[in-house]
Amino acid sequence: MDNKAAAHAFIALGQETRLNIFRLIVQRGDKGLCPSQIQELLGVPGATLSFHLRELLSSGLLTVERQSRNLIYRPNGDFTNQLLGFLLDNCCGGKSCGVTLKKLKTRSS
Repeated sequence: MDNKAAAHAFIALGQETRLNIFRLIVQRGDKGLCPSQIQELLGVPGATLSFHLRELLSSGLLTVERQSRNLIYRPNGDFTNQLLGFLLDNCCGGKSCGVTLKKLKTRSS
């Protein structure tokens, strides 16, 4: 992953509403969510939600699939893993420090 792609993703996640949308969609995993479900759960107006979903899509953090008349938004797992790898690539000066995603998750809880 290059710096430009990582910066675009971090900028997208640097806005509170987009961060909340992304976290909600990540919680649903491969099942994904349609915009009406996101609106209901987060109370984000439709036009605002559309704007934020476009930003998350353009940053690479989400994917979208049309199912009949619905759009289903899912996390882009490959991109998200690359982003995490980008963050941890030079952790501890290249020495093994034992930082794992499991430990990071425990620390943030």
